[in-house]
Amino acid sequence: MKKMLIFILIASVSLLMMVEECESIEKEIKPVLRICILDNKDSITLALKGAYRVYTVTQDKLLTGGYILHTQVNPSDQGIMFGARGLKFTRIRLKVAEGAFIHIDGRAFRGEVDIIRKDNMKIMAINRVTLEEYLYGVLYNEVSHRWPIEAIKAQAIAARTFALYQARQNKLQDYDMTNDIYSQVYSGATSERWSTTRAVKLTASKILTYQGDIFPAYYHATCAGRTEDASNLWAVDLAPLKGVECQFCKESPHYKWTKNIPPAGLEKKLNDSGYKVGKIKSISVLAKNKSGRVDKIEIKDEADISSILTAKDFRQLIGPNDMRSTAFTPSVNNGSLIMDGVGWGHGVGMCQWGAKGMAEHGKKYDEILKYYYPGTEISTIDKKSK
Repeated sequence: MKKMLIFILIASVSLLMMVEECESIEKEIKPVLRICILDNKDSITLALKGAYRVYTVTQDKLLTGGYILHTQVNPSDQGIMFGARGLKFTRIRLKVAEGAFIHIDGRAFRGEVDIIRKDNMKIMAINRVTLEEYLYGVLYNEVSHRWPIEAIKAQAIAARTFALYQARQNKLQDYDMTNDIYSQVYSGATSERWSTTRAVKLTASKILTYQGDIFPAYYHATCAGRTEDASNLWAVDLAPLKGVECQFCKESPHYKWTKNIPPAGLEKKLNDSGYKVGKIKSISVLAKNKSGRVDKIEIKDEADISSILTAKDFRQLIGPNDMRSTAFTPSVNNGSLIMDGVGWGHGVGMCQWGAKGMAEHGKKYDEILKYYYPGTEISTIDKKSK
């Protein structure tokens, strides 16, 4: 009997260790991301189309129900107004049954959503979603679902690597990423498509590593001939992000562009940003870098007062969608400011239209990635990469 008890005890401990190991593996391959999907809102419209529960962040249950077609969530002095129900908490967590979505302001999201009443009496919402399901909602916003599958697979791995890196960098912050161009454009389940979801599944858990570790796998729409050295823009100096020649994106509709900028609008933006500028007389390029992109510009007004800006700051001032890249030639013609440029995006890492071109020439996703991120390896998510 004693031997039997010892055997049962050992077996129980072994089983517990196996369960813990399985849970650890499950957690390893399904990391949860925290995506800020809206911020500083006066209120949000909510729909829960399935069985739901509302918790505090310490997992204390507050509300349960079967279906909410439409309700408003507002900040209150006491915490959060959930429809007509006042909750004396400044942070709540929404969960729905498997297969159901949380709808916020007309967009559907997988996973869970934290709703936070901020100190300024505004609402923030953070989507807690697994990495793979997050990618379902990213890819369609970043590349066309009609592109060759090898290009979409390359995009999936780059986006997965970027997301995992950002999560590691921001683990002590309120969230890992935003849902816009300053992180990765993410619209939840609303933007899922069959081919982009397939690319995520075909590359499940695959990431890029350099010297055994993940890195910020930046990417952009169109490089127009050469990708950019990341160190020209940020405090990032890595061999895979030093820039490569690219002849594969010539079919991109963003390869060349022209933008007319209203002088009065630019003058106001400059003055609002602390530059003392009168009526603009000229804009000239002071320096370019190896990729051919502008490094610094000089703006002179009619009083010959000059302001010197980095091209990066100038682009942010104009707006990254209006001034599509820092590869431009400025001119002033009859009082109008004209920017003739090439490419779209910061230019670092994978050129998305270049990836499409390579795929159309028969290249596989791994060849595409190793071309744009030289010296890297394709690995899988494990403890070393987290």
